Amino acid sequence: MTPSLTRPVALVTGASAGLGLALAHGLAERGWTLIIDARGADALKTAADALAAKTDVVPLAGDVTDPEHRADLAAAVGELGRLDLLVNNASYLGPSPLQPLAAADLTELRRVYEVDVIAPIALTQVLLPELADAAGLVVNISSDAAVEAYESWGGYGSAKAALDHATRVLAAEHPELGVYAVDPGDLRTAMHQAAFPGEDISDRPEPATVVPAFLRLLDNRPASGRYRAADFATAVTP
Repeated sequence: MTPSLTRPVALVTGASAGLGLALAHGLAERGWTLIIDARGADALKTAADALAAKTDVVPLAGDVTDPEHRADLAAAVGELGRLDLLVNNASYLGPSPLQPLAAADLTELRRVYEVDVIAPIALTQVLLPELADAAGLVVNISSDAAVEAYESWGGYGSAKAALDHATRVLAAEHPELGVYAVDPGDLRTAMHQAAFPGEDISDRPEPATVVPAFLRLLDNRPASGRYRAADFATAVTP
């Protein structure tokens, strides 16, 4: 690992695939030093090997709901000496196919809340000193299910709604930070496929297509709040 006191540092969770990996590549191409995590060690190594051709990258396999793993991530930030951006991307949809709330498996529902609400809050807590020192940014990946009442999306949608509100509160409590909940829109990811098992989702855009919108958000640093990637559509128009 190469300590980086001058280059910006980002921590991206759930970065072995999908939107997290696409965002990591977008940041790497801009020279950001990266700390990335995911539960699957093999997939994370593959991602890190590809990113290492572009920038310094620290891969740490683990589960964001595990306090020891979060401590390891914080230690990596401490070794690099700064943190400019935290992307809480790691998410859990719940069982596939999705379940109506009246029949929801409560153990699975607790896991959805642990991954999608508690873990992002907990990770932000341990990294607040470094984020504050850098007047940094927190990006919590949201969903339109946080604001729309789709049948069978009650667990995931209500968890993302809770994360949205936690984002607003964190922004009010830490005006020195830029704190965002961002709905990326429907994307061609494994999670989206799990939400629609057996269906053809090839019409959904690839995750990389929304990366320019996220980078534009980082560049513009608008007021803290909830945004859609589509709000930055000028960045994704060819």
